[in-house]
Amino acid sequence: MSQLGTIHSFDLGDGRIVSLETGKLAKQADGSVVVKIGDTMLLATIVSSKDAKDGVDFLPLTVDYQEKYAAAGRIPGSFFRREAKLSDYEVLISRIVDRAMRPLFPEDYHADIQLMIQLISSDKKTMPDALVGLAASAAVAVSDIPFNGPISEVRVGKIDGKLVLNPDLDQLEKSTIDMIIAASATDILMVEGEMSEISEAEMLEAIKFAHEAIKGHITAIKEFAIKAGNKPKREYSHEKNDFELKEKVSAATYQKVYDVAKIGNPNKNERKVAFKAVLEEYKATFTPEELKEKEGLINKYYHEVEYNAVRRVALDTKLRLDGRKTTDIRPIWSEVAYLPAAHGSAVFTRGETQSLTTVTLGTKLDQQLIDGAFIEGEAKFLLHYNFPGFSTGEVKPNRGTSRREVGHGNLALRALKKVLPDNCPYTIRVVSDILESNGSSSMATVCAGTLALMDAGVQIKKPVTGIAMGLITDDKGGYAILSDILGDEDHLGDMDFKVCGTKDGITAVQMDLKVNGLPYEVMSQALNQAKDGRLHILNEISKTLSAPRTDYKPHAPRLLQIEIPQDFIGAVIGPGGKIIQEIQKTTNTTITITEINGKGLVEIFGEDDAAASAALARVKGIVAIPEIGEVYDAKVKTVMPYGAFVEFMPGKDGLLHISEVEWRRLDTLEGVLKEGDMIQVKYIGNDPKTGKSKLSRKVLLPKPEGATADNK
Repeated sequence: MSQLGTIHSFDLGDGRIVSLETGKLAKQADGSVVVKIGDTMLLATIVSSKDAKDGVDFLPLTVDYQEKYAAAGRIPGSFFRREAKLSDYEVLISRIVDRAMRPLFPEDYHADIQLMIQLISSDKKTMPDALVGLAASAAVAVSDIPFNGPISEVRVGKIDGKLVLNPDLDQLEKSTIDMIIAASATDILMVEGEMSEISEAEMLEAIKFAHEAIKGHITAIKEFAIKAGNKPKREYSHEKNDFELKEKVSAATYQKVYDVAKIGNPNKNERKVAFKAVLEEYKATFTPEELKEKEGLINKYYHEVEYNAVRRVALDTKLRLDGRKTTDIRPIWSEVAYLPAAHGSAVFTRGETQSLTTVTLGTKLDQQLIDGAFIEGEAKFLLHYNFPGFSTGEVKPNRGTSRREVGHGNLALRALKKVLPDNCPYTIRVVSDILESNGSSSMATVCAGTLALMDAGVQIKKPVTGIAMGLITDDKGGYAILSDILGDEDHLGDMDFKVCGTKDGITAVQMDLKVNGLPYEVMSQALNQAKDGRLHILNEISKTLSAPRTDYKPHAPRLLQIEIPQDFIGAVIGPGGKIIQEIQKTTNTTITITEINGKGLVEIFGEDDAAASAALARVKGIVAIPEIGEVYDAKVKTVMPYGAFVEFMPGKDGLLHISEVEWRRLDTLEGVLKEGDMIQVKYIGNDPKTGKSKLSRKVLLPKPEGATADNK
């Protein structure tokens, strides 16, 4: 007999009914909720330690989203046949939840929190990534963990000019917008998505549309929590404070920090040294014993002074840490073809941020296999982003790809894939190696990626650039919108809003807000300011390369395509793959054949144009249909007592009967033909009994007097 839990149902905002259930599964977690819509079910659990660990002064939050393959009736395709580490897709969804929820946990809450969301059932229509925020927030709502929520999220699409909530996979293929928005009842928290060159006004309209639906989710979560007992939030004390010391630190250092920030030094390391000198000067006023006791709190309070003073300078003077005005973009230089052996390469440098990006062209065999519980298929456009420690002057061991690297790479990929040519036959891999970083390295990746693709000769539709916008506000309604933010401005600011696009519209966005109550008017201003910045950057990179090269590099591989009738696929492959393997070996190419819409798509990948063209000629010869009466150069392959088999077209053999070799009667071909001889033959049709090609040599020779057509 199943145990009854608490269930609450509501309209998702698009006519579909969602149920929230708690008290039935995972009851030892601090909060546990099952979200169900149709046959799709998500289990969200949250657990938090009772106390913070010593010395921890941040929120140790871990968010993991995982898809159970059994949810879709599948067995994992990995070697171990079980769920292993999170896929990039699962990491990206985990980041969406983390970015939306992290700012709403109390600033002074430092106990470990683990939030897990699992896809436990899937109807293969409902996209689970649009429900994870709802599930996670509901799990927190029924727990005793303090949280300034609830929040929820929705996906927004635009199909045939109409905004649509939570479209399924089939609908998304026709959508000009694919955007996930997370929000509380009053504020937008997170935006992530890609678009087909939409305007700033269209994007703002989609965000507002999403927010209206989310407000209904928030009401439902609150009602659900009340039904479930509305647990009182736990009491905690994770910080030690000395408010008298805090006042002393502020009084002694605030003006000095303000003055350092107001200098506007463009060198990050020199600014860091100057700020540290103020702290060290203040610490010198303490005895070693006093400092040992109070240093942790001094560092904490000084960080707050830095935070407040730097923000105040920007609001008071409209000048920034590096001396720029709020709308100024840092100096840009770029170069293409920097790496002579790569298929395409570019260096893009903006201020103290630099990306070295390469493009590699591959075959169908290089496509990435996507083997997820919900999404399966192949990807032929890959973008990988690497962020080594030396890019920020730090020592950081390489221990695999970080979640941040996955997220930044995905943003750049979404921005660029919208402008790829529709019929590009190559598998394309773009790799961005960040060599220097001081803000917005993902946007540098977009710019360098555009240049590298054009350098490789990939015929992208339009160049794409990207810019990161920041925001600083105060409690009196004052604000400053910052274009092309520094790393410090990202850390100290209230918004990180990355916008990518062409001259005609937005192709990708990513926004995280740390401030409550951002008016839509300010968001609109930020979008329009971002457009000006994007166009400025586009003008700068166009000075280096304004359009794709007309051809691929001489050393780049060549990929040729030909469609063949379905009946000829077997002829090209040959018995046991003999013919296709022989073509690949003799021409040094790679050949793949895919059956599409009743035809065979042959893709030939060669190291150079000559190799690919030679293989293409061989394939054309196999699929070519000989014409009666045409004369062909033929090679004798096998001599038999009754005639010779000759190859008269590439990969196409026919029988030259002994009676068709010469006008005179022959009892044997010994001394007349031997293997390897080159002769001319005329195609005279197919044998109706065997279907083999019939050839004649004698009709091309002078006819002796008295000879008849059937002279044998």
